[in-house]
Amino acid sequence: MNKKEIYQYLTAHHIPYEVTEHKAVFHMGELDPAKLPYPEWMAKNLFIRDDKKRNYFLITVKGEKRVELKTFRREHGLRPLCFASAEDLQDILGLTPGSVTPLGLLNDKGNQVHFYMDEEFAGHKIGIHPNDNTATVWLQADDLLELIQKEGNPVSWAAF
Repeated sequence: MNKKEIYQYLTAHHIPYEVTEHKAVFHMGELDPAKLPYPEWMAKNLFIRDDKKRNYFLITVKGEKRVELKTFRREHGLRPLCFASAEDLQDILGLTPGSVTPLGLLNDKGNQVHFYMDEEFAGHKIGIHPNDNTATVWLQADDLLELIQKEGNPVSWAAF
């Protein structure tokens, strides 16, 4: 799904959202918090895999947090983890580096990616890309988790 299709999907599923258009950003440091309506609810997204390329994970955390993959791995009983390649990102989520987002899971036809969302988002807004890094979509994190789960991906809240 492209950006326009994401907006149509959210509207069709009665999920309230707001959009902030901006220049293309490829990492959190390029965003100007002063130009965002809810900078405290910006998300950072990591697309990772295990060392055997058998399991893929999308981790979404509040923007200022760091994710220690070794700690995450131990807490969730996983094999060693590393970042997935740009090719895996394109093949599985239909995304390019810099546009990683939970909404990319709508492109995961095999439902092979396990989604982990930072529990600090529970009951709050979240700001994520609409499969394109030239905008941020603001919606309720609980709505996001529910729609991804309904599409068939495994989902979990996690502490980071």
